[in-house]
Parts: sequence; structure tokens; C-alpha cells
Amino acid sequence: MSSTMPLIPRIPIGDAIEAVIDFLVLHFSFVTKAFSRVAESGLKILETGMMALPPWVFIILFALLVLFLSRNRGVTIFSILGLALIWNMGLWDPTMSTIALVLVATMIAIVIGLPIGILAAMSNVIYRIVMPILDFMQTMPAFVYLIPAIPFFGLGKVAAIFSTVIFSMPPAIRLTTLGIKQVPTELVECADAFGANRWQKLFKLQLPLATTTIMAGINQTVMLALSMVVIASMIGAKGLGGEVWKAIQRLQPGNGFEAGIGIVIVAIVLDRVLQMVAARSKN
Repeated sequence: MSSTMPLIPRIPIGDAIEAVIDFLVLHFSFVTKAFSRVAESGLKILETGMMALPPWVFIILFALLVLFLSRNRGVTIFSILGLALIWNMGLWDPTMSTIALVLVATMIAIVIGLPIGILAAMSNVIYRIVMPILDFMQTMPAFVYLIPAIPFFGLGKVAAIFSTVIFSMPPAIRLTTLGIKQVPTELVECADAFGANRWQKLFKLQLPLATTTIMAGINQTVMLALSMVVIASMIGAKGLGGEVWKAIQRLQPGNGFEAGIGIVIVAIVLDRVLQMVAARSKN
């Protein structure tokens, strides 16, 4: 017995989506090839550079970077101990792969998301178009983003980066728009009174005052990218997520928890550093 609604023909939403994806794959493959080249080359450079360093050298350099960015000894000590634990568990290479994937996906998401957020803040028409799309993107289950990545890029790290970028981009757009719109109107009117044009107001007034909110959006983008990279292990992302997926398939709960601990350590370090940077931007 059919489970479709009686008397009303079934609406072929799935067929329409498949037709759109097939059309894009057939006629816009040059876009996906360009994205593949950029993402793959950036990922290869990062992975090669990080894995070329001995783990103890990387830990020292990373700790110095964390100390410089956060100015917090506690976060620095935690990052040293956390990375040392990851090294001790034999998860160094997957961790480097995961960090590289997160950094590349985050950079692409920020490069695309910040300009869209700025345009949405400056134009009510763009704002009304973008916000419903972001609502749709943020309510879509994460696993669904893996589906269009496969026909465009096949299985592998590029497909994982694509799905991660799409999944993690909304906070960067939304909070950039929010930060600019929250700038007091009195200050904007004062800038107008002094004869500032739109771009001068944007770069010398609105963006500096919105930095804290924008950094919060970047922080959320990084955290979503990290979570999506783990999910994207199902389509060949490897890294720590691949270790978790491998442990699930082989019924090895101990190995799965170790990889999970590695993911938590990376997430805590990145989150705390970005929070400290955002707090410093207020001053």
C-alpha cells in the first residue's frame, strides 16, 4: 500500500535536486576543478610542512604561537600537554591531517563568508535573500552536506573540504552582518557628518567596532569545521575522524576513544586561543 498522500500526485523534489546536481556537474565542472586545485594544493602544502617537522619541534612552535596569540600560560601549557599526549597515543599524523583540513576549510569559508556578510549588512535586499538561506543551511543535518560533495568531487579530502566549507560558513556570514549592524547609529551619523563615504565608514569605523563579533563568528566556523571534518571521514577525509570511523567499523572502542580525545584536545586549544584573540580585540 502506497504511503503517499491520496489524490495528490507525488512532488518530485528529489528528482529535481538530482537534475540540478547533474546539470551543475555537466556544465560547471570548471568551477569544481578550480576549487579542487586550490583546496588540494593548499592542503598538500600545509600537511607536508607540518609533517616535515619533528613532533617535538612542532609542539614547541605551536606553543609559542599559542602564547603569542592568547597571552595565557594556562592555554599554552594545556596545548603542550595535549599535543604530547596525542603524540604518545600514536595519532600524530592523523592529527596533523585534521588540523590541515580544518585550516584550509576555515580559510575558504572565511574568504567567502566575510564579503557576503559585509554585503548583507550594507544592503537590505541582499540581507533578505541571504538570511533565509542561512536558516536553511543551519537546520540541514550535517550528513546531508556529504551528498552533493560526492558527485562534484568524488571520494577524498577535496570532497570533505567542500562539505566542510558549506557547513561551517553560515556563522561567519551571520555574525559579520550582525557585528556591522550593531555599530551605534550615532557613530555612523557622525562619520557621515564628517564626509566619510561608504567604504571609509566600513573599513575605519564599522569593521573595527565589529571585530569582536566577527571573531566570534570565526570561532564558531572553526568549531563547525572541526566537527564536519570528523563526519566527512565517511567520504575519505581520513585524519582523526578517519580513526574514529575505522574504530567503529572494526569494533575497537579503545582506539575510537583515543581518537576522540585527540579531537577534543584540538577543539579546546583552537577554541580557547580564538576566544582570547576575540577578548583582546575589544581593547
